[in-house]
Amino acid sequence: MKLEIKDIQDLAREHGLLLSEEMEFNEMGIDFRVGFAKDLDGRPWLLRIPRREGLGEQIDEEKRILKLAGQHLSVQVPDWKIATPNLVAYPLLDGKPALTFDADTYEVTWNMDQNSPHYIPSLAKALVELHGIPQEEVRANGLKVLSPQAVRTEIADRLQLVKSELGISEALEQRYLKWLDQDALWPDFTRFIHGDLYAGHVLTSPTGAVSGIIDWSTAQVADIALDFSGHATVFGEESLKALVTEYQKQGGEVWDKLFEQSLERAAAAPLAYGFFAVETQDEKHILGAKAQLGVG
Repeated sequence: MKLEIKDIQDLAREHGLLLSEEMEFNEMGIDFRVGFAKDLDGRPWLLRIPRREGLGEQIDEEKRILKLAGQHLSVQVPDWKIATPNLVAYPLLDGKPALTFDADTYEVTWNMDQNSPHYIPSLAKALVELHGIPQEEVRANGLKVLSPQAVRTEIADRLQLVKSELGISEALEQRYLKWLDQDALWPDFTRFIHGDLYAGHVLTSPTGAVSGIIDWSTAQVADIALDFSGHATVFGEESLKALVTEYQKQGGEVWDKLFEQSLERAAAAPLAYGFFAVETQDEKHILGAKAQLGVG
């Protein structure tokens, strides 16, 4: 059930935040309904309202992630002032998402010049900073750390789970199995990654330079190609090549198949969505995942 504006004002008031009636919403998020509001002093806030119960542990973990990322990144990350199982709220960051998506009409709106010369260099810089966060600090914050082999094992396990629970087309299953079996595609190192990085989670300035990164709930130590895959999906292969080149130029550690692995990661999005659908047991997501997996 969607909360009305008065309900959201009451919810915020319970947490000490007094909001005006000036609000609008972005329905893109899978786990959270995102609202943009102003407090009584006119200061803009971002609200994240859980779409389902049981997200308290995820919220606690993301708060630790944000604290860690904020210590190492030169771009902005959310500074959660309220973080409870019912409401997350923080002062709105500068900049706008590179793109926004209308959940009702499926219309994509670009809030930046897609060909901005500033986007790729600034994104590469943020990725180098992110992937350079020491793993001992990640472990000290109780966050997920996967070895290179554990990354592949986790994907293989999820493939079997999704196949048994939802089904998967033979063509897609064979592609994923071939991908898992190609040693050359897989890096022999893991780094701290965002895990769901695409243009909708990247904030930019009016010139197209990256100014912030949001929605950190999937951050962990894993395969860095996952942080390049969302760029490939939105901007295409030539832009992905440019990002990989710039990332390496700025000191990021690569291997010779990072480009190819990023494309395979992008192609594995239906599998990731299928796993999420199985986890949540949400009928809407189950139907959506089955369609992407070729069994809907």
